[in-house]
Amino acid sequence: MDESTAERIVAEAIKFVHTAARFSTASIAPSKVVDEGWHAPILHTELYAKLCEGLGCFVHHYPERPDPGRFDQHALTRTVATIEQAGYETDPELWTGPAKSLVSVAARCK
Repeated sequence: MDESTAERIVAEAIKFVHTAARFSTASIAPSKVVDEGWHAPILHTELYAKLCEGLGCFVHHYPERPDPGRFDQHALTRTVATIEQAGYETDPELWTGPAKSLVSVAARCK
């Protein structure tokens, strides 16, 4: 993927993590593409720990099996609304369901 798209995805993931820290009891979830962007900082554990420390809490990642049948559009709608409540503008192209994904996601959970 091109660098510009990768930057957009990671930016949305950081917005998601900040929102998850700020609204820790909210029922929110990243889109499949944004979840991939979240993996980028998580894999750099020292960087991710510093990010979470700055947010005041550690935001854990709980992977789920990929199952298009469990897709809940309302979860993404709630998440986008909560991110916007946190003061961010979202990139609508990255907050879509699995059938409209901007980029293909390679992750497979078993």
